[in-house]
Amino acid sequence: MLNLMLGFSAGVMVAASFWSLLQPAIERAEAMGGMPAFLVATGGFLCGAGFMWGSDRIVSWARRRADSAQGEPGDRLNRIIMLVLSITLHNIPEGLAVGVAFGTLRGGNASMEELMGAVTVAVGIGLQNFPEGAAVSIPLRREGYSRRKGFLLGQASGMVEPVAGVIGALLVVHMETILPFALSFAAGAMVLVAVHELIPECQRNQEKSPYSATMGIILGFAVMMLLDVMLG
Repeated sequence: MLNLMLGFSAGVMVAASFWSLLQPAIERAEAMGGMPAFLVATGGFLCGAGFMWGSDRIVSWARRRADSAQGEPGDRLNRIIMLVLSITLHNIPEGLAVGVAFGTLRGGNASMEELMGAVTVAVGIGLQNFPEGAAVSIPLRREGYSRRKGFLLGQASGMVEPVAGVIGALLVVHMETILPFALSFAAGAMVLVAVHELIPECQRNQEKSPYSATMGIILGFAVMMLLDVMLG
């Protein structure tokens, strides 16, 4: 069951990296013109992955310098930090997207269609946050955290989203310019964590049920894809 749930988290993160982040980033970059969309998406994706890799190296170095726990406990700490950081990074551009959607309505000239479009973006991203929160809480539970701590850390990773939404609404012109890169950046961070940490972890100790982790990945990807495509 733990392998299944951890695989579900990995599937959610991989699906969200494309449907929630890369695809909107490419569409926004194409609509804005300027730098080619493929450069924006690729550059942001590689920078996000590089940022997470560098963060992992820094955490490992700092842990060794501090003479903290060695071996498996230290690896466990790295996994937790990378996981929470990647979901938190992912929530920042999503919050910016909601803020930009509502910020463009300022001035009193917005049509009802534009208002409903912004509401749809907010509702869609809000519903996506349910499996994304599970993508944090479930692996933390797997690592031995209590249900309460797993829940609270999952909630904390999403607290940046409303803050980013307010910033996006206040600075709509500037945020809209960097949003494609920010979305791609978050996608790179999520894919690195899913592939480097979650997928290998969910494949361990599966002699009795070798396909449980795989089915979890498929299910998580399907649920996230369904929400993203259905809600636009």
